[in-house]
Amino acid sequence: MLVNCVVYQEGKKLKDINIEEISDYLQIPDCFVWVALKDAELAELEKMRGEFDFHPLAVEDAWHKHQRPKIQEYGDSVFAVMQLVSFFHDELIIGEVDVFVGKNYVLSVRHRNQENFLGVRERCEREPHLLQQGAGFVFYALMDEVV
Repeated sequence: MLVNCVVYQEGKKLKDINIEEISDYLQIPDCFVWVALKDAELAELEKMRGEFDFHPLAVEDAWHKHQRPKIQEYGDSVFAVMQLVSFFHDELIIGEVDVFVGKNYVLSVRHRNQENFLGVRERCEREPHLLQQGAGFVFYALMDEVV
């Protein structure tokens, strides 16, 4: 399920965009796209693969879930898997966050997790001087929230 899909330029939010617009914005200098998915279906991941040109093995890992924590390089992109633990209705839930990172994009996929990362987006948008760094800062902020 798509949570949000936003394009940023020079540290500021330009606008929410449709999935089909992603590849267009990736061509614009100084822009980056930040997408968040929750419990994504294979068709959604394949659609994202088409927009971002993800490596097929990274998409396969994101689809199969239950991956070990790792960071994998695929050319000029990175795929990371992070585990997180949360309580939901007095039950311990072990979830996963998969993150695809490139020069001008970040895509996160949450699995088995009731937490949301809206606070991460709000934090990043409050600090445009850091958000200007683009995808690297967003990746750091996501990891910081999980840890």
